[in-house]
Amino acid sequence: MVLETIDLIGNLKPGDGLLADAFRRPITYLRISVTDRCNLRCTYCMPEAGLPWIPKAEILSFEEIERVVRAAASVGVRSLRLTGGEPLVRRGLADLVAQLAAVEGIDDIALSTNGLLLAENVRELADAGLRRVNISLDTLRADRFERIARRPGLERVLAGIEAALAAGLAPVKINCVVMRGQNDDELADFAALTRERPLFVRFIEVMPVVENAAAQAGEYVSSDEILARLRTVDRLEPAPGPGGNGPARYFAFPGAPGAVGVISPLSHDYCERCNRVRLTADGRLRLCLFGDYEIDLRTPLRQGAARDDLAALLHGGMLIKPERHHLRLGEASSRMRAFSEIGG
Repeated sequence: MVLETIDLIGNLKPGDGLLADAFRRPITYLRISVTDRCNLRCTYCMPEAGLPWIPKAEILSFEEIERVVRAAASVGVRSLRLTGGEPLVRRGLADLVAQLAAVEGIDDIALSTNGLLLAENVRELADAGLRRVNISLDTLRADRFERIARRPGLERVLAGIEAALAAGLAPVKINCVVMRGQNDDELADFAALTRERPLFVRFIEVMPVVENAAAQAGEYVSSDEILARLRTVDRLEPAPGPGGNGPARYFAFPGAPGAVGVISPLSHDYCERCNRVRLTADGRLRLCLFGDYEIDLRTPLRQGAARDDLAALLHGGMLIKPERHHLRLGEASSRMRAFSEIGG
């Protein structure tokens, strides 16, 4: 369901309270895609040639993003995450972070990145108000990195992790998409990072999108299997995790400064705890990552919609936010353009 909103302004009124959907889930978290472009071509995410990119004129400006965030903050959104594509390929991202950090009501700004450009940008981002970072990393081996990402860059990502820790960002989370026969023999190596540093490694079940649907069923490793294999390394106990807005369940080895987490949209979906909506790079409010539940915000933004008008549209969107996704193993979702859209 794609709901065009140009005719709704004036018909919807701002809600009397904070943002919540029809299933009484408070919506306090907004993920913002600042670009659809990426400097990697991960095999599970997109074709090597890339995707049909959104025309530049259709991408929201920083000022338009800020206007949406001001409206969202007025109805209870408190946490933001900047995503892509790869958000750091958009120039001046620290300027956007500073603008959003100044919005009354916003308490937390995080970033999801593949880490290639992080080391040279992290200090400016932290100074602007960035607090947390998630870094995608699917292997600790340089040859595999290039095979999975179809680009070199492992050393740059590792440098980005170190730079994020040095800049005082906390927590620093590493997102690893687990694929049988591709990188699942590195589970223990990734988990070992949590025993040495205050890092939070989250293992993500590979999900079916158009580009990987044929291979996905054979590559799928459930979170239950991941945890069982890690428990052969050492005792692994449930842990509270580092906080934030993500769907991970956390576990820790004895005495470890970090923890491992699992994100399991297929084997143990977390829809009942959903507290988020997403703003796409071209100005659509996506109510569920895997469905056709969207509201066009770009048109009213560019026609001069005021903050209360946008807040009303956010409330209206809650009427079509679904109770859960219906993703199934081997059934592709065409809605998810990038794995950076996963995980909090």
